[in-house]
Amino acid sequence: MNAMNHLPDLEEAIELPEEQIVQYQRDGHTIVRGLANADEAAVYREVIGKQVRLYNNHTKPLAERDTYGKAFIQIGNLWELSDEVKKFVMARRFAKVAADLMGVSAVRIYHDQALYKEPGGGHTPWHQDQIYWPIDSDKTITLWMPLVPVPVEVGSMTFASGTHRSGYISKQFISDESHRTYKDYIESKGLKQVQYGALAPGDATFHAGWTLHCAAGNPTANMREVMTIIYMADGVTLAEPDSNARKNDLARWCPGLKAGDQAASPLNPIVYKR
Repeated sequence: MNAMNHLPDLEEAIELPEEQIVQYQRDGHTIVRGLANADEAAVYREVIGKQVRLYNNHTKPLAERDTYGKAFIQIGNLWELSDEVKKFVMARRFAKVAADLMGVSAVRIYHDQALYKEPGGGHTPWHQDQIYWPIDSDKTITLWMPLVPVPVEVGSMTFASGTHRSGYISKQFISDESHRTYKDYIESKGLKQVQYGALAPGDATFHAGWTLHCAAGNPTANMREVMTIIYMADGVTLAEPDSNARKNDLARWCPGLKAGDQAASPLNPIVYKR
């Protein structure tokens, strides 16, 4: 219990400028610099990294993996595995920003995910997150927070502005094919691409579930350590899963629920309510 008592509580709310909320709703992405301070990020880097090391199941060397496997070490719902990580994932400060950006009064957790890109790790192809999610709403948003400095040559993800308003664009899971298909789509539409450059620990980008995005590879000698939290508005319902990926997501992140139900299983607690 002593370790828990010494963890920063991350409860203190911040107020976003109104123009940033407008910008997010127009573009489908934004950045909040210093959402966690350096000390907070350093403490949670230790507790999150401990779980990633415990549960990393990559056994093949990078060179022998497919494009998806080269992109990152990916471990979901660390909050179920660690009360210390749970304090980070349930942070009221983060959840309020998610609610404010979406313009909703309350948000629930869909799931969390550590995304650690190894030294020499490959790029993350263009994709839409929500192709994986059986959620019948566009009121979804992902917080993406580095726990270490991210240099400019790695940078934030790159976002295609306004693509969240198009909803479902193509049934493409993360792959070389998705990268080609969406790259052609972005270029044919002349869409603006935004990358937020170098990031400090505790900076956070937010993007909508349908926003097209990709990420560069990691040419550095250091692990790119990122923690993500996916939020959804309270009251959203579940869609009929139309792929194995969505069936798996429904069973894993919203256990016991079915299409038409509110996405409110015990794994989807409300983390902020106005």
